[in-house]
Amino acid sequence: MPDLLWDDVKEHFDPYGTGSLPDLRIPYTSADGWQTLLDLVVERGWSHEYREGATELPLPRAVDVLARPPDAECPQLRVRPAENMLAIFHFLAEEEIDFDMDLRELQGQERLDLFCDFLRTVGRRLGKSVFMDPEGACGHPFLAFDTEADRVVFLGER
Repeated sequence: MPDLLWDDVKEHFDPYGTGSLPDLRIPYTSADGWQTLLDLVVERGWSHEYREGATELPLPRAVDVLARPPDAECPQLRVRPAENMLAIFHFLAEEEIDFDMDLRELQGQERLDLFCDFLRTVGRRLGKSVFMDPEGACGHPFLAFDTEADRVVFLGER
């Protein structure tokens, strides 16, 4: 049984209504949480690339990335947990894992199931909820991996 049914949530996955790059976040984390995420990417064998500006570099330790100078360019970790599905992680702050996913890649039940599997995998490994807000509306989630329910849930209109 899928976590979510496409027909129930498809209007919230409209790239034109929600924004093509909704904000996903895992609050109340730390450098250890970031490292857990980096380790998970490697363990799962997900295709990935780490960039600082236009330069691709080997995947660093989280503590090193998070210790960069305040005026340094924000690094990105681009992860492909499935074919034609990209998660872009931004190292903005130690206490919150922030990433984007392109809704144009998440259309239909099969793609929604892959997306939910990715959120469950990340949320379970970190032991934290993962929230999804419309693009630019941080703090107003409409969907989340809920650690207590151990599944992705629709939170409704916010």
